[in-house]
Amino acid sequence: MLAKNAGGSVTLFAFDASEGLSEHTAPFDALVIGVEGRATVTLAGVAHAVGEGDALLMPARTPHAIEPETRFKMLLVMLKQPAPAA
Repeated sequence: MLAKNAGGSVTLFAFDASEGLSEHTAPFDALVIGVEGRATVTLAGVAHAVGEGDALLMPARTPHAIEPETRFKMLLVMLKQPAPAA
């Protein structure tokens, strides 16, 4: 974790090509920013390619998973202002 306060956090993740995150949800919006390598981020069943310099917004309570294609580094910016309930 690089920074954290009441409004959110910034965390640097590093994955080997064989690692990843299985499908899960989070209570807050999050922004994924590719730093190095490539990964497929599946968001609500739709695959998105994320590479160096790419960004993807993951809305709160939306199922998502991360599958690196190569070694992959990303910044995860968690925005702790809850999204309005649908």
